[in-house]
Amino acid sequence: MADQGRTAGRGRDGRRRRAVGAALAGLLLASGCTTAPAGTAPSGTAPSGTAPATPGATVRAVGATLDRRAAAVLDHDADGYLAAIAPGATGLRTAQRRELANLADVPLSSWTYRVTRVREHGADRATADVELRYRIAGYDSAPVTADRVIDLERHGADGRWYIAADRAGKDSAPQLWQQGDVRVVRGSHSLVLGVGRTRQELRRIADAEDRAVLAVSAAWPDRWAGRVVVLVPATVEAMAGLLGAPAANYRDIAAVTTAQTGGRAPADRVIVNPQAYAVLGAFGQQVVLTHETTHVATRAHTSAATPTWLSEGFADWAAYRGEDRTAVQLAPELAEAVRAGELPAALPTDEEFAFGGDSARLARAYEGGWLACALIADHWGEKKLFALYRAVGGHSGRDGAVEQALQEVLGTTPQDFTARWREFLRSRLG
Repeated sequence: MADQGRTAGRGRDGRRRRAVGAALAGLLLASGCTTAPAGTAPSGTAPSGTAPATPGATVRAVGATLDRRAAAVLDHDADGYLAAIAPGATGLRTAQRRELANLADVPLSSWTYRVTRVREHGADRATADVELRYRIAGYDSAPVTADRVIDLERHGADGRWYIAADRAGKDSAPQLWQQGDVRVVRGSHSLVLGVGRTRQELRRIADAEDRAVLAVSAAWPDRWAGRVVVLVPATVEAMAGLLGAPAANYRDIAAVTTAQTGGRAPADRVIVNPQAYAVLGAFGQQVVLTHETTHVATRAHTSAATPTWLSEGFADWAAYRGEDRTAVQLAPELAEAVRAGELPAALPTDEEFAFGGDSARLARAYEGGWLACALIADHWGEKKLFALYRAVGGHSGRDGAVEQALQEVLGTTPQDFTARWREFLRSRLG
């Protein structure tokens, strides 16, 4: 499923605040990285329960070609990597040489291919559906997966298969190294991979992400990996490419977090939009990364049962927890509404967090979610806030999840909680 995560920061003037500060948010998209399914077969085999389109011998032969290619990636063996390319595919050979060079500094611990289907086109041509699986050393507890479609040709007396074309699968996006040479900067708790960005810029992001990891570990008591991979592409267009979406969706979004909600998060990535991120001050940039890192830490307890006001409100609460700014400073849009007599009647709905509409309405939704979590921490205590988050996320579905958690954890009802929240808004923002 897809979740949202806020990456809000305050701009230097009112117009920028609305266009960037109020509407900066990070979408938690499952399309960026997915957890590899349990029990997957190794390279060269068809998935369990799926009949290959061609005899098993062909699947194994194609798998053997890809196994040799995978070994060459880990060995940084350009000749071995290019040996899998069809003799006449000169353009692909050039592109693949450049792609392998782009990967040179990325610390990979594994790189494998899993053949899921092969379709033969005559005796000497075939198309394979392939799952690329790789891990970054020290960060990924399970592989990142990306679907590839590979065209192959058979050559030579031994009938070996060679790669004639390699492209992203239908629902898969390009990888960072396909956009250019990847520069790597290591932090104490972070690994920043950038394309087209200076080392100084990546170092500043690594330092900010290190602080974010420490802040989140202080704000969220449950054990989590305590380390984050941050991707910094060259442009917003490149960022959108990594997410397989139009650039217009992300122009005012400073960062996104990619992962599946629920369960362990083996390969989260925070992807920074360098243009939107750059217009924020140091405070806004720190809030962006701390907010997104909170989503990484709480992933195992975030599910379809979790309303957006709780997941986004908690991420903002964690990001603002160590700050001494007032509620009016941190929630200017909602403060303006409250002072104008427009006190919200109810907690923000999921629909109010949708992008592409009124940025002020979006900001009020995030601010309302944050203040709901702040109310819980202030009135019931931080431990109760953590318990409520876990209880809601652990519910079997959305229906009744919040109601049951409010009763069992806080001893209250949705009606009473909403009334308390509205009074909290008046007292803090009025």
